[in-house]
Parts: sequence; C-alpha cells; structure tokens
Amino acid sequence: MTIKNVLATALMALAWPVLAQTTPVGLWRSVDDASGEAKAEIRIAADGAGVLSGRIEKAITRSAEPLCTQCSDDRKGKPKLGMEIVRGVRQAEGKPEWEGGKILDPENGKEYTVRLVPLEGGKQLQVRGYIGPFYRTQVWQRIE
Repeated sequence: MTIKNVLATALMALAWPVLAQTTPVGLWRSVDDASGEAKAEIRIAADGAGVLSGRIEKAITRSAEPLCTQCSDDRKGKPKLGMEIVRGVRQAEGKPEWEGGKILDPENGKEYTVRLVPLEGGKQLQVRGYIGPFYRTQVWQRIE
C-alpha cells in the first residue's frame, strides 16, 4: 500500500463519523411538541436493506398506562417500553430525508406517516408525523 492510499484511507476513516451523524440512525431523546418536555429515548436502527425502525429504549416521563391499550395493531396491549414505534422508513431518493414509513404515538394509539430530517449536522432530528394534510412535528436530540 502506498503512502497516498494510506492517507486516503485514514481521511475516509476520520470523515465517516461525521457522515454517519447525518442519518437518523442512533439514540435520540424525544421531546414532546406540546410541552417541550423530554419523554423517552428512542433507538433508531437500519436493517441490511437500509430500512429504519425505532424502539423505545428508555422512558423519561412515566406514562399513567405502561401498556399500549389504545393501539389497534399487533402492539395492542404490549408494553410501551421496548415497543417499535417507527417502522419501514427509507431514505428519499436524492434527498437528505427519510420517509415512507409510519410512527406510532403509544400514548393515544395513533399511527402517522413519518418523515425524518437530520438538523444541525445530525445533532437534532425533525420528526414529522402526517395524517392527510394534518401533521405534528417534534425535534429530537441526539444522545449518541
């Protein structure tokens, strides 16, 4: 290996963590759009095909009901802690955003079409859930 190849490899290795932070993959602190309070820590991961999913890893604000009693799908009656609330999200073609999946609000059982957009160089994540023309937006903070 030549010096040139070694330097190029080293520079790519140093740049990778910066590039990796501009994706939604990682651990996030969700912040309620109404109250501004931190609610939970959500781990977003990608499968081998680049499809994202997210699970509640830690509850910060205790829920009055630990089970998703208002869910209407396979998550009905299941514990909110550990629950997959983000499903089927993919990166939009040629755009720095991820969409096409669903996000569940386990407090009310509503499922929204979701769009994820990294902000501030990946330090924040704009999470926008849609039902028709109506939407809710939260900005989550990266933990790791």
